[in-house]
Amino acid sequence: MQTSPAHAVHHGDREIETVEEFDAIVSARGTLSGFRVQSVDLTDRTRELLTTDTTGAVFLGCRMRPDAAEKLRADGALVLPPLPGLPFDPYRGHLYTPDDLFASLDQGYEETPDARAYAWFQRTKADGDIFASMLRAVHDDSMSDALDELLRGARVVGVMGGHAMARGTEEYRGAARLGRALARTGFTVATGGGPGAMEAANLGAYAAPYDDPVLDEACEILAGAPSFTPSITDWARAAFEVRTRWPKGNHSVGIPTWFYGHEPPNAFASHIAKYFANATREDGLLARCNAGVVFLPGAAGTVQEIFDNATPNYYESRGEPTPMVLVNRAHWTEKLPTWPLLRSLARERSMEARIALVDRIEEAPEALKHLLG
Repeated sequence: MQTSPAHAVHHGDREIETVEEFDAIVSARGTLSGFRVQSVDLTDRTRELLTTDTTGAVFLGCRMRPDAAEKLRADGALVLPPLPGLPFDPYRGHLYTPDDLFASLDQGYEETPDARAYAWFQRTKADGDIFASMLRAVHDDSMSDALDELLRGARVVGVMGGHAMARGTEEYRGAARLGRALARTGFTVATGGGPGAMEAANLGAYAAPYDDPVLDEACEILAGAPSFTPSITDWARAAFEVRTRWPKGNHSVGIPTWFYGHEPPNAFASHIAKYFANATREDGLLARCNAGVVFLPGAAGTVQEIFDNATPNYYESRGEPTPMVLVNRAHWTEKLPTWPLLRSLARERSMEARIALVDRIEEAPEALKHLLG
């Protein structure tokens, strides 16, 4: 089994995101001056806070005793306390896990942190409250920071496709086999983190350590709840049944959004960067796919992703163009003729050697390998 990309060990920067990091810094350096402590429970570290220099430090959403907070402010530290009543932590230092977002699923999806965060978003997004919009922005920036730390040094391949792809279909199984093949090659698979083709690719990456019968059986279990409608609860429970039966899955990344609140995140991405701002999420997902993107058949959202990816490749605004593999010739030349426009854009530019169209999903890994050279 491949190991997960290591969470960043903060040698060169100044972020402290766990109690263990806090203890190590205090012990090794004897000062917290200039450090940023992010959403760490410090209620049991009062003595250290009272006796350590914290000049210019920033404490974001850290629990601590009042006397410690008073001393920090007297030192000139910035202390932004935790915010009670929010269904999410805007200062969160790490990405979500499926267990984080689906906690309390046994009481129904409506009781999970994911559903409660969406409900809060629905209540606040249209009321013009600057405080709520600031909290969303801080949260999303925390997600981006954690995502960059996770993926540092990783070779990331994105798999894009529609949310409507149902469990139990051959298309779903094909997307799962694609995700597994990419993970076994050593890539970190990244998707939009939602249902359908996105879930299938994350499932395949999860199943990378297992043989064909396990993936087939997992797909059969999931087929019992083919869609997240009418019941997200049943849909999610089927995924957790698979995870419980085969708990040692490989890592992958999902990058969903509460903007599409009717689409829950899938439970097979080990690391989930969930955003309130869909534009930030879309651009961030594609920008981090440094080893290319495979586009499965989809509708408007996938077409948008193709050209969101093509634009920086065309202008080389992110450096050398990254590979783009479109799957299903009939879909991308007849049903939604995206390929002819993409090929015309690429003509006589460096991205021309970085695009490919294949008929079958099984051809995508080899096409990607060829484009990477």
